[in-house]
Amino acid sequence: MSKIFIIAEAGVNHNGDIELAKKLIDVAVEARVDAVKFQTWKTELLVTPDGELAQYQKENITGEATTQYEMLKKLELSYGQFADLKQYCDECGIMFLSTPDEEESALFLNSLQGLFKIGSGELTNLYFLRQIASYEKPVILSTGMGTMEEIAIAINTLVKAGIEKELITVLHANTEYPTPMQDVNLLAMLSIRDQMGVKVGYSDHTLGIEVPIAAATLGATVIEKHFTLDKNMSGPDHKASLDPSELKAMVQAIRNIEKAMGNGVKLPSPSEAKNKTIVRKSIVAKNTIKSGECFSDSNLTVKRPGTGLSPLLWDDLIGQVAKRDYKKDEQIEL
Repeated sequence: MSKIFIIAEAGVNHNGDIELAKKLIDVAVEARVDAVKFQTWKTELLVTPDGELAQYQKENITGEATTQYEMLKKLELSYGQFADLKQYCDECGIMFLSTPDEEESALFLNSLQGLFKIGSGELTNLYFLRQIASYEKPVILSTGMGTMEEIAIAINTLVKAGIEKELITVLHANTEYPTPMQDVNLLAMLSIRDQMGVKVGYSDHTLGIEVPIAAATLGATVIEKHFTLDKNMSGPDHKASLDPSELKAMVQAIRNIEKAMGNGVKLPSPSEAKNKTIVRKSIVAKNTIKSGECFSDSNLTVKRPGTGLSPLLWDDLIGQVAKRDYKKDEQIEL
């Protein structure tokens, strides 16, 4: 099994504070993920002044903002701050990523990163998809709220605009925070893979770590998961995020799954080889057998250890003549 690309989604959990953002990078480094990802936008280019908040946002930022514009403006970081975060990631030895939420930010991020993560909200934004494709870099495409038809259109748009299909990874996702278990529909990830002929992964918004671990066992090549410094912090995404210890546990579990999946060839493993003779059995005398007596079901049996004739040779041994005397429980020789 090839290595799964794990993205720690810091998103907006920095609360508009670059020092908090750097602390999130530190947590991601300690958890040994492959990349830490933020979100980049200019509020006036992203949303109209009266754009309504999602219900989960209303619940998590009570009284702090009444519109998306107000919320996003408080969470916005400048391009200069993102350049600083990219430099900090380089110094820490972790990949920097950020999802652009509008065209100007995509142009800016093209100078900072070697691949693009496209959020679920842009799945049907054909103009935006063509812009990203023009940069000719690998694309990770989230598909929350999407249909198979919309996913097909998005993939075709990217390909026609210049991205090789092999460079596209499509993430199954659900954009409810947190996602109810009954709405995860994890098998849809496999449907996307089989119907679209692309690499797939999973962007998770459930509580806990079991669903991304399950996605890893099903063949996800990318796993993305929100994390935070503290779930009790104010902000839209903290409560549906992992805390630092949970992020570490998720990464370790996924890495264990990678090892456990193996190569699919059924052979004794090096660790169990030493148990083979102890656990398996040999053909032995059920009772005293005299020289010249024929071996039969009545005078043979199988018992541990497996240091003698394998029971696989039972049928070959029946009817043969004993060449010497055998005591009870003595291993039979050919």
